[in-house]
Amino acid sequence: MTTEINRIARTESLFRDVNERIAETAENLGSDDAVFVCECSDAGCDERLPAQLDEYQQIRADGVRFLVAPGHEETDYERVLVRNHEYQVVEKSKNRRLAQAVEELDPRSDEPPPEDQVSEMK
Repeated sequence: MTTEINRIARTESLFRDVNERIAETAENLGSDDAVFVCECSDAGCDERLPAQLDEYQQIRADGVRFLVAPGHEETDYERVLVRNHEYQVVEKSKNRRLAQAVEELDPRSDEPPPEDQVSEMK
């Protein structure tokens, strides 16, 4: 089980890192949206998911949430928070070890929240 959890965490985190660069590039170009890669656990997945940058930033504000294609959720490990025709937002909530693993691999885990999110939290 631990090997499976590590594999899932590494795969999803790799896709998330790719999406971080996509979001950064889109922002630098002044775009409001981008086409992201599915952040599911299938290393061979090549699904593309259009989303607004602000939507993606809201998803990424929590290190245990991922953007995945419809039907790509891992029901043993996560629950679907948002469903629409273009993508789903899943949260690692059914397996504490997996949630901890993806949080540890989250490149934003050491960053303070953006200023606009700090004001929303107050």
